Amino acid sequence: MSDETLPPPTGAPATESEPPEHVKPRWAPFTLVAFVVLVICTNIANATWVRLTNVDNPRPELLLLLSSRNRYLAFALGSDVSIPAYVAIGFLRITLAFVVCHLIGRAYAGEAVGWFKKYLGFNDEAEKTFDRGFEKAEWLLIPIFSGSNIVGVLTGVRRTPWPKLLTLLSIGIAGRLLLMWWLARFFEDQLQSFLDFTTRYQWYFLAGSIFLVVLVNLKNFRRR
Repeated sequence: MSDETLPPPTGAPATESEPPEHVKPRWAPFTLVAFVVLVICTNIANATWVRLTNVDNPRPELLLLLSSRNRYLAFALGSDVSIPAYVAIGFLRITLAFVVCHLIGRAYAGEAVGWFKKYLGFNDEAEKTFDRGFEKAEWLLIPIFSGSNIVGVLTGVRRTPWPKLLTLLSIGIAGRLLLMWWLARFFEDQLQSFLDFTTRYQWYFLAGSIFLVVLVNLKNFRRR
């Protein structure tokens, strides 16, 4: 019997197989469309927040629908948004953004992380830091960074189970809303004075906000 026909010796180490190539699901492009829509809404909020918090005609609910970043949560509270609307809209908007980013991570895996590195200033060191955080205390990282797009993407790449993800995300959002409500009450006079000031000079703030939005988007576009 020739050597070529002999079976491999018993106990020989098995050849390590390569990990299967990631296959994008059919719904993957819809996550990018949803993300682009959310980015457009955030840009509109960044450009027009001074009009939406005008003390003479405030529209805090619309501001929160467009973006529920911390500063807009505070501005909405300073514009006398009702607590039910603050909780409902803020919770929905933050959840929507995080879940969309999570789905992008599930759909595109490492490719999605590469996009954030290229366009949003995310780097290798930050990725390693977050990876260590997920390994040691995912239960703490998700609630603390419930408003972070990149953390949403990373939970998708890591395929955090939905029950665990939604539970931790809900805890984090509830804590964020409560904290911003407390800060808005504690600094109520200062917040109201700021909104009065921006209303008085709203056209200057509006022009400056639009300029900054255009500048930031041009900078991101040039990175492509």
